[in-house]
Amino acid sequence: MILGHRSKATTTVAEPEPPEFSLVHGGPLFQLTQRAHLSGPSLELLHRRVLTVTLVAWLPLLLLSVLGGHAFAGAVTIPFLYDIETHVRLLIALPLIVAAEVVVDIRVSPLVRCFVERRIVTGDDLRAFNAAVRSTMRADDSVAAEIALLILVYTLGVWLWQSHIALAAATWYARPAAGHLQFTAAGYWNAFVSIPIFQFLLLRWYVRIMLWFRLLWRISRLDLHLTPAHPDQAGGLGFLGRSAHAFGPILLAQGAVLSGSIASRVLYDGQNLTSFTVEAVSLVGALVLFILGPLVMFAPKLDRAKRAGLAAYSMLANRYVFRFEEKWIRAGGMDQDDLLGSGDIQSLADLANSYQIVRGMRVVPFGRDDVIRLVVTTAVPLLPLALTVFPLQELVTRLIKLLL
Repeated sequence: MILGHRSKATTTVAEPEPPEFSLVHGGPLFQLTQRAHLSGPSLELLHRRVLTVTLVAWLPLLLLSVLGGHAFAGAVTIPFLYDIETHVRLLIALPLIVAAEVVVDIRVSPLVRCFVERRIVTGDDLRAFNAAVRSTMRADDSVAAEIALLILVYTLGVWLWQSHIALAAATWYARPAAGHLQFTAAGYWNAFVSIPIFQFLLLRWYVRIMLWFRLLWRISRLDLHLTPAHPDQAGGLGFLGRSAHAFGPILLAQGAVLSGSIASRVLYDGQNLTSFTVEAVSLVGALVLFILGPLVMFAPKLDRAKRAGLAAYSMLANRYVFRFEEKWIRAGGMDQDDLLGSGDIQSLADLANSYQIVRGMRVVPFGRDDVIRLVVTTAVPLLPLALTVFPLQELVTRLIKLLL
C-alpha cells in the first residue's frame, strides 16, 4: 500500500510484537564466548575478546619467530617484525572485525522494530514480517553453517592463502622450495591457526550480512506503507541507508588488509604502487556495492510510491490552486487587503514544499552522502601507501599546498 489508510477489519487477532532481533547473538562461537566469560548477554567484555583473539593469533607468531631466529632483520628477506601485512591483518583488521559485533548490534538490531513502529509494516503483513525475523535468527544460530565455514577455511582458505597470497620470497613463515612453501614453526601456526581465525571471523560476517539482506528482501515483498512526502526523501525507509554505516568496521578492516598486502608487495617484491590502482579501486567499489547494492531491491516499491505521490499531490495542488484563484483572483469584488491576514498564502507555500519533497524522493533508501561515507571508510587505510612513494615531509607539504 502506498497511500491511504488500511481497513481496520483486515486483522481480527492482534499479532504479537516482533521478536528481539540480533545478527550477532547466535551461533556456537557466540555461546562459547559466553561460557568462557569472554562475552555477556549484551556483548559486554569486548576488551577481553579483542585481547584474547589477538594474543592467540599474533603472540605465538612473535615467540616462535624469535625462537626460530626469524624475527629480526638479517635472518630472512622478510623477518616477522618487518612483515607489515601480517601486523595489519592481526593487530588492526582482526580487532576491528571483533569490535564490529558491538557496533552492528547497537545500530542494526533496533531497525527491525522501525518497520513496525513507523507503521511501514501493518495489518496482516505483521505475521509474515515476524516469520521472516524468526527465520533469519534461526539461520544465524545455525551450527551447521559455522561448521561449513570451518571446513571452507581449512580447505579452500588454506589453499588460497598458500597459492595466491603468501609471498614468494624467503620470509619468517616459509621458504620457497621446489614449487611449494616449506613452513617454519611460526609459519605452521600462521597457516593453520592465525590465518584461519581471521578468515573464519571475516566469512562469518559476510554470512551475517547476507542474512540481513535476505531479511530485507523478504520485507521488501510485503505491502509496505510508504510515505512519499516523508522528510527523509526515501518514503520513510531512509533509516536503511544509515544502517549501512554500521558495517563500517568491516569495510575498514578490509581496506586495512588490502593496504597491508599492497605495502608488502611494494616494499619487498619491488612492485610499483600505481600497478595496484585498478585492484584497489575495484575492491573499494565492490565492497561498497556489496553493502548498499542489495538495498536497491526496495527500488520498485519506492518508485511506485513516488509516482503515486506525485499524482496525488499534483491533484491536491490543482484543486487548491483552483480554489485559491477563485477566491483571490477571479473574485473581483473581494477586498485584496484581506489577503494580508489570510493563511492561504502560507498554505499554498506549504503545499508547494510538500510537492517538492515528493518530487525529490529517491527510489533507493540511501543517498550520495551514504555512498561517500562508505567509500571513504574503505579507502582511508590506503592513504598511508603514499608514504612508499613520497617521503613524509614531502607528502605533508603537498597536502598543505592543496589545502591552502
